[in-house]
Amino acid sequence: QVQLVESGGGLVQPGGSLRLSCAASGSIFSINSMGWYRQAPGKERELVATISSGGATNYGVSVKDRFTISRDNSKNTVYLQMNSLKPEDTAVYYCNGKIRDSRLTMTLNYWGKGTQVTVSS
Repeated sequence: QVQLVESGGGLVQPGGSLRLSCAASGSIFSINSMGWYRQAPGKERELVATISSGGATNYGVSVKDRFTISRDNSKNTVYLQMNSLKPEDTAVYYCNGKIRDSRLTMTLNYWGKGTQVTVSS
């Protein structure tokens, strides 16, 4: 079974920074893209950033130039460096991975349980 576990969330003041991490573990054969999504209260889940196995990145419009996604393939881990945080960045941040389980012949979409990020003074 494949699991994604996020860490690094918390409370930060506006203008501050946080770094989120997400580690994939379990019966992993290969990992395609990984990414981060977020969901604020009363809103739909939205894209924050994704990164392909080759390192190509894609960002949501509201976070571009403030957030940076990266990954360490040797550790099956994806990171999200968040700078210049704003109150509107407050949300639960979910890790996502398109992963092929070594017991299966198809690539599936996996989600972590989420980590809370609160930006407030």
